[in-house]
Amino acid sequence: MKAISTTLAAAAVGPYSQAAMSENILFISGQLGINPETQEMEDGFEAQAKRVFKSLEAILKEAGLGFDNVVKVSVFLQDMNDFAQLNAIYATHFTEPFPAREAIEVARLPKDGLVEISLIAVRPS
Repeated sequence: MKAISTTLAAAAVGPYSQAAMSENILFISGQLGINPETQEMEDGFEAQAKRVFKSLEAILKEAGLGFDNVVKVSVFLQDMNDFAQLNAIYATHFTEPFPAREAIEVARLPKDGLVEISLIAVRPS
């Protein structure tokens, strides 16, 4: 396993890697809407969700991959009422065939985030 990290995504808020590469599979840890320059949470759902995707993109790029390599997405929402807005932002990053995905409403996220997303991506052989 090789740890993958970039300063273009927020530092881990615990004892874990931003991402881990195992052979040709990249596992990206859940990303929150934290601005990597200030280490502060962005304000509001839209800003947090957009920041999450910027962080995911930066980590994918650091591993030499892109959103087209993503096979699985896990979305955690503090409020399922944000689901439509999430889908609108999500659709600007993924095209068909879309990766597998779940979206789950949770009681609370770290740092009281409004959205957290993790990914699994595969490097073509």
